[in-house]
Amino acid sequence: METEDLRQRFASLTTAHLADACIRAGLPVRCAPSGLRAVSAGDRVVGRVCPARHVGSVDIFLEAYEGAAPGDVLVVDNDGRVDEACVGDLAVLEARNAGLSGVVIWGLHRDTADIRAIGLPVFSLGALPTGPLRLDPRKDDALTAAVVGDWTVGPDDLVLGDEDGVLFVPASRAGDLFALAETIRDTERRQADQIRDGVSLRSQVRFGEYLANRRVTPSLTFRDHLRAVGGAIEE
Repeated sequence: METEDLRQRFASLTTAHLADACIRAGLPVRCAPSGLRAVSAGDRVVGRVCPARHVGSVDIFLEAYEGAAPGDVLVVDNDGRVDEACVGDLAVLEARNAGLSGVVIWGLHRDTADIRAIGLPVFSLGALPTGPLRLDPRKDDALTAAVVGDWTVGPDDLVLGDEDGVLFVPASRAGDLFALAETIRDTERRQADQIRDGVSLRSQVRFGEYLANRRVTPSLTFRDHLRAVGGAIEE
């Protein structure tokens, strides 16, 4: 999928829709830990992962920008450290000028007010005034892979972020996953409209039928029932 197509389609979706789509497609749900949040409330980001493993110097980001394509998202691996900020306003401003669509940091940022003024979406574990006080050896895969929480991601992945957090999906499956996510979104919107009109969710998903069938077949799960009746509230 092209960058603009990604942006347009994600604009009416959420990471929750895409996470449910991954489950429906039989793919791992690769969520970043819940502490990874947008610096500016309401920010959203989607794009191909541009990885950078930080070892104490900003030059790794500048080198990553050299090889980045427009719309990519810088994904910074700083081992989840909370004793130093590894990204500041200049790195974010340079990312914007290089055509990137956002920055995701497995670590901390600083220069919060300036970053908000720049307007480029930035997701991080939080802020701290001090930058790195170290310079470690650079890893061989410093520009080809980044670890975020339990997941190792790279240029073959897309990163998506919104109010619920950050999610990684394989770029090669983007079309299928977005289509599934849109189906889930539409089903949930219809269900919500019916609830507002006085039709309970229990009646919509035939919950009484599920309870009766479960008494006959104790192994029946609610997810199995929902899939049988076309519900989408739980994947």
